[in-house]
Amino acid sequence: MSDPKAPNPASEQEYHLELRHLTLADFEGIKSLMDVVYRNIGGAFSKKRYQAQINTFADGQICIEDKGRIVAAAFSVIVDYEKFGDKHTYEEITGDAYLTTHDPKGDVLYGVDFFVDPEYRGLRLGRRLYEARKELCRNLNLKSIMAGGRIPNYSKYADKMTPFEYIEQVKDKEIHDPTLSFQMNNGFEVKQVLKAYLPEDNPSMGFATLLQWHNMYYDAEKPSLLHSKFSSARIGLVQWQMRYFDSVDDMLQQVEYFVDALSDYKCDLAVLPEFFNAPLMGLSESEAPIDAIWHLAEYTSEILSAISELAISYNINIIAGSLPVVEENDLYNVAYLCHRDGRIDSQYKLHPTPYEKNGWLMKGGDKLTAFDTDFGKIGILICYDVEFPELSRLLSEEEIQILCVPFWTDTKNGYLRVRRCAQARAIENECYVAIAGSVGNLPKVDNVDIQYGQTAVFSPSDFAFPHDAIVSETTPNTEMMLIVDLDLDKLEKLQNEGSVRNYLDKRRDLYRVQWIGEK
Repeated sequence: MSDPKAPNPASEQEYHLELRHLTLADFEGIKSLMDVVYRNIGGAFSKKRYQAQINTFADGQICIEDKGRIVAAAFSVIVDYEKFGDKHTYEEITGDAYLTTHDPKGDVLYGVDFFVDPEYRGLRLGRRLYEARKELCRNLNLKSIMAGGRIPNYSKYADKMTPFEYIEQVKDKEIHDPTLSFQMNNGFEVKQVLKAYLPEDNPSMGFATLLQWHNMYYDAEKPSLLHSKFSSARIGLVQWQMRYFDSVDDMLQQVEYFVDALSDYKCDLAVLPEFFNAPLMGLSESEAPIDAIWHLAEYTSEILSAISELAISYNINIIAGSLPVVEENDLYNVAYLCHRDGRIDSQYKLHPTPYEKNGWLMKGGDKLTAFDTDFGKIGILICYDVEFPELSRLLSEEEIQILCVPFWTDTKNGYLRVRRCAQARAIENECYVAIAGSVGNLPKVDNVDIQYGQTAVFSPSDFAFPHDAIVSETTPNTEMMLIVDLDLDKLEKLQNEGSVRNYLDKRRDLYRVQWIGEK
């Protein structure tokens, strides 16, 4: 069994990232970071320049901070591009970084500066800042983003090839340039080479690439990434194939495969099934089921830390199915919500099944939480918990929009209990309900050797939703992903204008559901 004094795996969170606008008070943090990133080309710009940038175009200056420390930043300006044309220097188009060229009526968002703390590279923070810039470009109805990009590895090849030849080889991935390769991977095209763009940039030999990202939604109205309430959410659910793994690393490689794929499809949330890590029970030296599940809990901290890093680096919120946790010598089943900003929330299973209680000596949790995410408000109920309608009713009172149910069922009738109850919860509480389960078999794990599952997303039942109130579902018992776009605005409209209005018509003068445990 695990150490009874072992801490909760979510008690110490390595990251807590926040994307926000820069303020005047952030100068010292920006200066410290720039002195590290640009130590070979002059270090940070002056406080006077920084103040001018914030005062001139505050919406264009953004950063990512981790627990109060700025770890990445991007600066930009709006220009009337025809005034400068393609043949310009950094000093000319940015007003020597004072943004004297800023024109609110301009047509192009121009990148002034961009940098990431070397300690945080590998977490894809740059991509997150680029996505924020693109969203700003769309919201301001600008034609494109333009920027002069450094080519810091060019100095290593300058005696062998011209800048044009170097760029072509980077395009063909024969050479890797940390700046240019990243920019092209994020949808920017090289328009031409700029000479003497930043004369002091010795690693780039003074050359730069003129980069362009086209706003294909030009003239479209889009909500702001930094301020808006989301009107829709894209969620991805994994129908997980149970298979034997030789190690935690092997299992996490499979998890990363799905997270990577769902991130590529720009999902806001990935949902894994209950006890998706159950194959690791096969690594227990004992064949007794109770020893195997308690052995499985020993991997939880490592798994949770890895999935939290995946959420950050792939910019996607992840419900890490559920994982066994030992606290004060008691075993619990816990679903962890790993936010893409580094926070970790948890929801304990409140109702262990009879087998979990008797065969594994599992305890139930005592708290129920509605979670705020960057795309909406969600609740999590683990498998059996969805069969108790009081829980989802309480979450409904907290105005959740999506209820996520990681499940693990062995037989079809067990699965149908979860499915039918989930469908009822969607109708009763006027929310979407997403269930994610596992399939396949584990012949090396006693008493958990078979699974039956069909992952699905259910909606309320009214004219604005699918005729059968099933948004989408997978093929039963086949490993696959399910990706669904959910219209959150429809839920609010349903509440006020639906054929029936469960939320508004509740007889609060006659009955209520009340939580009597601790909050």
